[in-house]
Amino acid sequence: MKYQSQSIALVYFAVALGLFAIQVSGGLLLGWIYVSPNFLSEILPFNIVRMLHTNSLIVWLLLGFMGAAYFVIPEESEREIHSPLLAYLQLAIMVLGTLGVVVTYLFNLFEGNWLLGKEGREFLEQPVWVKMGIVVAALIFMYNISMTVLQGRKTAITNVLLLGLWGLTLLFLFAFYNPSNLALDKMYWWYVVHLWVEGTWELVMASVLAFLMLKLTGVDREIIEKWLYLIVATALFSGILGTGHHYFWIGTPGYWQWIGSIFSALEVVPFFGMMAFAFVMVWKGRKDHPNKAALLWSLGCATLAFFGAGVWGFLHTLHGINYYTHGTQITAAHGHLAFFGAYVSLNLAIFSYAFPILRKRDPYNQVLNMASFWLMAGGMTFMTFVLTFAGTVQTHAQRVQGDYFMDVQDAITIFYWMRFGSGIAVVLGALLFIYAVAVPRKEIISPSDKQPVAAE
Repeated sequence: MKYQSQSIALVYFAVALGLFAIQVSGGLLLGWIYVSPNFLSEILPFNIVRMLHTNSLIVWLLLGFMGAAYFVIPEESEREIHSPLLAYLQLAIMVLGTLGVVVTYLFNLFEGNWLLGKEGREFLEQPVWVKMGIVVAALIFMYNISMTVLQGRKTAITNVLLLGLWGLTLLFLFAFYNPSNLALDKMYWWYVVHLWVEGTWELVMASVLAFLMLKLTGVDREIIEKWLYLIVATALFSGILGTGHHYFWIGTPGYWQWIGSIFSALEVVPFFGMMAFAFVMVWKGRKDHPNKAALLWSLGCATLAFFGAGVWGFLHTLHGINYYTHGTQITAAHGHLAFFGAYVSLNLAIFSYAFPILRKRDPYNQVLNMASFWLMAGGMTFMTFVLTFAGTVQTHAQRVQGDYFMDVQDAITIFYWMRFGSGIAVVLGALLFIYAVAVPRKEIISPSDKQPVAAE
């Protein structure tokens, strides 16, 4: 660790991993409710568990991004973080807001209250007071890292990272605009949901992945920066107008069918670019870095993002196909692999790289870490295929033949059982990862040379 303030990242990563464990556990519970619909229905209804599952995903990913920024920016800017105190204050606000959300959701507090009660918009259900807290925390964060970068060295990595983080901060302001017209509501709702995950978050992903490639491969910075700018250009070119693939059926003009189809079809390009970038950098690399687990997660991130966000997104993004498939299990298949590949894997890659450095130790428990990758990646890939088959059957039976929704759900129960099984693998992999990065291997002292020897 070159800079003392990089230790801020350790606290963010620890909180993020705690929420990660809660999020995947909630996902497993949801998987069980699909096969046993009345399970906990009186105590913990499906809609509440789903809100906790999706909201904890978003929060822990954001905390991971913030921790990654606090780790990457001092090294890139060649100076300490502007104010460590502000960084910890920001984290306290985020944790307080998270606890407030959980309590509000679980006990359905302040129902109907505009300030204290939960809202009805998917992914943006947080009470208004929590949204205000998120904005305050985000502005503190942006001030802190922007001042650090402005006072230090500027690189392509810091420029792209700042652009992505400022973008996601400003776009979140649309979460406060909730018009009564449903079509208008959905138009602006996607400004947050789509332009985050298929716009600004991609910039964060590209910049952090570039940092990891720089450290793990030893390739010249100039080469990495050229790739980075190319990926960013394609991400913004396709992602902004690609928002139109969400406008097909919400009451917007018909030209969005063509705009959305064309530009969202191009969204596969930046993800292919990131995959090619990662593998080419490793191929060109001169460095035999000891942290093989971080390298595996980095390559896995780029590959799974290409298939989950790119290929599976393309499968049903054209309006002629989407007319039948939107809102089916095909959407769930795409969403699960896209989020896991692009953003979960990215965070776990930077965690794998940074934890040994922040703990001031050599990379440890790498075999367990890599085993957790194959468990989670394998489980999520199998889940994606299972949900794809379920969605295909659902689309034909429900949208083409016109069968009743619940009859179709009964017909695809076997796929839900298989999804639950894959969810077990993902949860086991997540717990194994947390153990691998958080618990150092014990070391024994060899009596002959008094040198530390890693205990098996």
